[in-house]
Amino acid sequence: MRRLSLVLVGALIGAGAATLTTQTRLLSSTSAIAASAETYRQLSLFGDVFEKVRTDYVEKPEEAKLIEAAINGMLASLDPHSSYMDPKSFRDMQVQTSGQFGGLGIEVTMEEGLVKVVTPIDDTPAARAGIMANDVIVQIEEDQVQGLTLNQAVDKMRGPVNTPVRLKLQRPGQKDPITVTLTRDIIRIRPVRSRVEGEIGYLRVTQFNEQTYEGLRAAIEKLTGEIGQDKLKGFVLDLRNNPGGLLDQAILVSDAFLDRGEIVSTRGRNSDENQRFNAKSGDLTKGKPIVVLINGGSASASEIVAGALQDHKRALLMGTRSFGKGSVQTVIPLGGNGAVRLTTARYYTPSGRSIQAKGIEPDQEVLQDIPEELKGKDETKGEAGLRGHLKNTEEKGGSSAYVPPDPAKDKQLIAAFDHLRGVRKGAENTATPPGGGEKSASSSVPN
Repeated sequence: MRRLSLVLVGALIGAGAATLTTQTRLLSSTSAIAASAETYRQLSLFGDVFEKVRTDYVEKPEEAKLIEAAINGMLASLDPHSSYMDPKSFRDMQVQTSGQFGGLGIEVTMEEGLVKVVTPIDDTPAARAGIMANDVIVQIEEDQVQGLTLNQAVDKMRGPVNTPVRLKLQRPGQKDPITVTLTRDIIRIRPVRSRVEGEIGYLRVTQFNEQTYEGLRAAIEKLTGEIGQDKLKGFVLDLRNNPGGLLDQAILVSDAFLDRGEIVSTRGRNSDENQRFNAKSGDLTKGKPIVVLINGGSASASEIVAGALQDHKRALLMGTRSFGKGSVQTVIPLGGNGAVRLTTARYYTPSGRSIQAKGIEPDQEVLQDIPEELKGKDETKGEAGLRGHLKNTEEKGGSSAYVPPDPAKDKQLIAAFDHLRGVRKGAENTATPPGGGEKSASSSVPN
């Protein structure tokens, strides 16, 4: 196919040179042809370099890895979010966005080189086997965990449904390790967690995968039933440290709180990337007040939801400025060779704002009390701090992404509850700390 193209280009160049016309149309065509010829010349240069490396490098290289590295370099030169995914990475991405996989049902994190259990997920093999938060996984089958990366340990625990895996755990306060054998099952990631806080419904959305909207809808229905529509004062939608995910889920989540109007628009180089998405009639909360919590770790799909609700004055945004990722990536499968994640458009909030490298400013900034050992380390770089990011006017850096593990010390959450309860501003001493809660584990990985 490439040889045929080269032949056609050569034929057209010859025809253009023989005709010698001054028509603008022909000049434009000739310029385009020359540009194509230059592109093929550069591709020929790549082929020459590849051949030299393949034949003359001091050690025999793996040719497939050379090509993969070249593809990675090309995409990485575009922006921080365009990348090549090899077949395994592509499968992992599909697992993450589907929200279900074969595994054990534990959220784990890496702490001081050890793989530590954050929490077992309810009604999973891990929960049924009695695995507890803070257990340290020291061995998976015959492999010592010490020295593995978090992803390597997770890969070893995931696998086909109905297959066994043996873990050796070290439990705090116990001298001898515990050995358990579990059978992998289908694990469904819970992207939405909820609880009742007096007369307020708390909704925590941790990511936007294929299960997010349905999880949100069910949680709103459950909270409304438990509190009662008449007593319900409103909802807190917590999007802090939510890195984003699927665009269609961000649209559905926004639509859950809106009755009408634009949610988001996308604009790209190609006309088929220019789209507008509008809300459909039907607010799941029936107009109840909403407070949305954001911080420096709220990115992408989270910012679409926050921006839509802010522009429509449907919610009050509290916290700190968001991350500022205002671009859309399209995943393009490459047959059995993985996929390309390519930035194809920018997105705009209903008022026409591009939040790229700016972020969304909350309506009410609420700063956390940062522990002394974390001061200066609590801020994200934000999109503006990423090398090669898409440029925008009036760019702004990152902001704090710290969320206290103890809800009683979470000033942003307390402020949200106070707002919905009608506690006057400045009456912090009368604020009622939320009861119970969940730990912030933004670096944890479910498996």
